[in-house]
Amino acid sequence: MSFKAKFVKHEVKPMIENANFAKTLLSKEEESCIMQFGTIVHYQRGQVIFSESDTADRIYYIKEGYVRIFRVTPYGKKITVGSIRSSGQLMGLAETLYRGDRTCFASAINEVTLVVVRNPQFMDLLVKYPSIAIKASITLAIRMREAEQIIEEIACFQVSGRLAMFLVKMAKRMGVETPKGTKINFRLTHEEIAYMIGTSRQNVTSLLNAFKEENSIAIEDKELYILDFDKLNNLIV
Repeated sequence: MSFKAKFVKHEVKPMIENANFAKTLLSKEEESCIMQFGTIVHYQRGQVIFSESDTADRIYYIKEGYVRIFRVTPYGKKITVGSIRSSGQLMGLAETLYRGDRTCFASAINEVTLVVVRNPQFMDLLVKYPSIAIKASITLAIRMREAEQIIEEIACFQVSGRLAMFLVKMAKRMGVETPKGTKINFRLTHEEIAYMIGTSRQNVTSLLNAFKEENSIAIEDKELYILDFDKLNNLIV
């Protein structure tokens, strides 16, 4: 069996990332604790939360919504870094902990509610609540693995495979079961998906149409449904 086949079997079909994702989520009790140390801030879809080169003097807890982390190339192209951040997760940890500047941008995918905690208060929080400190450490470790996995995916998979993998991951992590199939429970434009898998909007549109024709997915009223996970998994080559 080739390296690529081993990678697909191990990383994609069992969807082991979902177990790791759960380890990063704060409990309701931990959320209550972090809210005591921070301030609630609301962002609208598309609004920038922080920018590259900003001073990293605070961390963010996502109370509601989805956030995209991305970088901008010298040619102005947005490249998504890591996976989408979602409710229950901390973000902005690395630079805040080592007191550097931001190395990327964060923007709201939909309406987002954050708890913003300044660095001194966050240090106090970690000392007072070790369980949150442990989850912060796990989050950093998992995100390092995410970065490695992105490199592997770009190196090992064709664009069709990367798109299929993206849809499977989003459905497993954020999907809602309906009579029509598994609905990915938020909307992304074709351009936004293209940023996340490292391709063009035209490629995404063409491939989504091909997936529809083979009944792997359905798109109704701009909502995307997964109809056949096996067909999508078979594209990840």
